[in-house]
Amino acid sequence: MNALKKRGLNQYGKISIGSEVEYASPHRLIQMLMEGALEKIATAKGLMDRGETAKKGEHISWAISIIGGLQSSLNMDEGGEIAQNLDDLYTYIARRLAEANMSNDIAILDEAIDLLLEIKGAWDIMPESIKKAPSQADNASVAIEL
Repeated sequence: MNALKKRGLNQYGKISIGSEVEYASPHRLIQMLMEGALEKIATAKGLMDRGETAKKGEHISWAISIIGGLQSSLNMDEGGEIAQNLDDLYTYIARRLAEANMSNDIAILDEAIDLLLEIKGAWDIMPESIKKAPSQADNASVAIEL
């Protein structure tokens, strides 16, 4: 593929993702973050296998940043035990990713993928009524506008 086509495809991908983010629900945004983290970890596995250490590190760092974004999206005040458990799990996954990066251990990357897939699976099957339920923050802003 020539450079011009490749650059065009990359630009199209950025526009497509940007459009999806702009119109995505909070639920879909979390799914997109999880998908992004999974993609970065999978890419890191391939790079690790090929011995491309610098690029592997970049993708693992990117995945850790995405995990941090997921973690910061947790509502610890209203989420109770579930939010605390997810917070602990995200901390564990980020730590394991850092360990995988230092030790070049694909098995640790597989562990992180499995954990994220389990979380994402639960997120994906969430009933529509919960996905679309307004948060208390949404209710508060409606009350203020009225």
